[in-house]
Amino acid sequence: MSDERPPAALTVVATPIGNLEDITLRALRALRECDVILAEDTRRTRALLTAHHIERPVERLDEHTERERAEALLARMRDGTRMALVSDAGTPLVSDPGAALVRAAIDAGLVVEALPGASAPLVALVLSGLGGDGFRFVGFVPREGHARRAALTAMERDPLPTVFFESPERVETTLRDLVGVCGPGRRVAVTRELTKRYEDCLRGTLAEVIDRAREGIRGEVTVVLSGATETEPQDVTDAIDRALDAAMSAGMKPSDAAREVARALGLKRAEVYARAVERARRP
Repeated sequence: MSDERPPAALTVVATPIGNLEDITLRALRALRECDVILAEDTRRTRALLTAHHIERPVERLDEHTERERAEALLARMRDGTRMALVSDAGTPLVSDPGAALVRAAIDAGLVVEALPGASAPLVALVLSGLGGDGFRFVGFVPREGHARRAALTAMERDPLPTVFFESPERVETTLRDLVGVCGPGRRVAVTRELTKRYEDCLRGTLAEVIDRAREGIRGEVTVVLSGATETEPQDVTDAIDRALDAAMSAGMKPSDAAREVARALGLKRAEVYARAVERARRP
């Protein structure tokens, strides 16, 4: 019996997150040898293929088409069509489409392989200087409601660094909400345009990075928040006080600070406002 592994019906290929040179020789070979490439955005993928002189058919597979096309794609794989799956940038399935198709292929008994390569969360973690013993990646933070409060609270309590994506328009708001949960002294790194010409990494405490973020942040953003330490206060009153201090030191009135802190911590505004007035009266 041969020990040689059968060829993959579906190969998940990591592609560059910015610099087109950040692709492995194995990935290039997989793209050249497959029968068809499934891409989140066919235009971006064709630009990558052109840069590396690869001519292969490219079909769209994004979050809107993935589930409806899965059965037809599986049928083609069973008939011997070898497919490569790529996202716009980085490793597919990491906050990108493809998970449903990969699960379906595995459930169907087809051979699936994954080729390692560029990943924005890993690059950001290394640049931040906050990694070492593990990390937690959460994709994009929910924009509002209980889901957002739960996500931020989990970051506040987790001893491991948390890596997440954020839009440039919401970075400052998210950092301010994190101050309300974690306090102004928690360390953070905001990376932008990773591997590209204008790559940048803002490092410091939440309070320091917020101040620099006021100037505006452009491009694709990945944030790394340091993990909680045993010495950080966990008491709700301490969290309220730290958040109010940060908000009012930034020039907010007690009423405005109370509203923002109450929203961030999921508390009643009246309770937080009473505490804000009390602290504002202190000499």
